[in-house]
Amino acid sequence: MPYVTNRGVRIHYDVEGAGPPLVLQHGYTLNSELWYRFGYVDALKPHFRLVLVDARGHGASDKPHDRASYIWPISVADILAVVDDLGIERAAFWGYSMGGAIVLGLAQHAANRVSALIVGGATAFPRSLQTLPNANNPEAFISWQETTIGARASPEYRSLLLSSDVRALAAAAQDRPSMLDGLIKMHMPCLFYAGESDGIFANARTTAQQVPNAAFISLPNLNHLEAFFRAADLIVPHAKTFLLGEDLVRTL
Repeated sequence: MPYVTNRGVRIHYDVEGAGPPLVLQHGYTLNSELWYRFGYVDALKPHFRLVLVDARGHGASDKPHDRASYIWPISVADILAVVDDLGIERAAFWGYSMGGAIVLGLAQHAANRVSALIVGGATAFPRSLQTLPNANNPEAFISWQETTIGARASPEYRSLLLSSDVRALAAAAQDRPSMLDGLIKMHMPCLFYAGESDGIFANARTTAQQVPNAAFISLPNLNHLEAFFRAADLIVPHAKTFLLGEDLVRTL
C-alpha cells in the first residue's frame, strides 16, 4: 500500500488508470474504497489517472485519537503531500462532503496546483458543531451522525460506521472556518452538485454562485448520503463532460 507521511501521520492512497490526474477525496466517516464500490472508479479510470486518498482517521490512513491532529487545514496539507509524493504538479480534484470542503480549501490555499474542481455535498460556509460526538458509544455516535447530516443511516452505512475507529472519527469532527471570502479568487473551472433533499443544498448552490467560473447541478430527491452512494451514474457523466470538454486534458 502506498503511504506518505505528513506531520507524523501516514496518509494512504491508491492510484488507478492512466491519463490526466484526478484526485478523489471522500467524505467524513467514509473511505476511498467506496469510490470503487459505488462505481466511480470503473467509470473514470479509462479516462484519468485516479488518485484515491484516505483522509487521516479514515480507511487505511493512520487514526490519531487526539483532536489536535485534525485541526483545519491539516487535511488540505495531507492531500498536497500525496500529490507531491507522486510528483504531480497540477491536477483536477473531486471531493464529496468533508472531501468537498478539503478540495475547496486546497483551491484557496494552493490555486496553482488545481486545474479544475468538483465539489459535491459541501459548502464554503463555516461549520460550527453544536455538539460533539460520543467517542465511547458507537450507537450514540451513529445517532449524532444521523442528526448532523439529517439522514437516517442505512444498514450498509451503519455497518461501515460500526467497523470504523469511532474514537478517531469523533476526534476528526471539527469546526471549519468560512471560506466564502476566497470564492471570488477561484478562477479555475468548478463544478458543484448536491442532493435537493440535503440540508446543505441551499448553501451549496449559494457557494457555487459566488465562484466566477462555476456550474451547479441539482440531484432531485437525494439526501446527503444518497448523493454519494446512489448518484455515480448521475454525476459521473457530468464530471467527464466537464473535465474532458473544457480542454483541461491539454493543460494538466
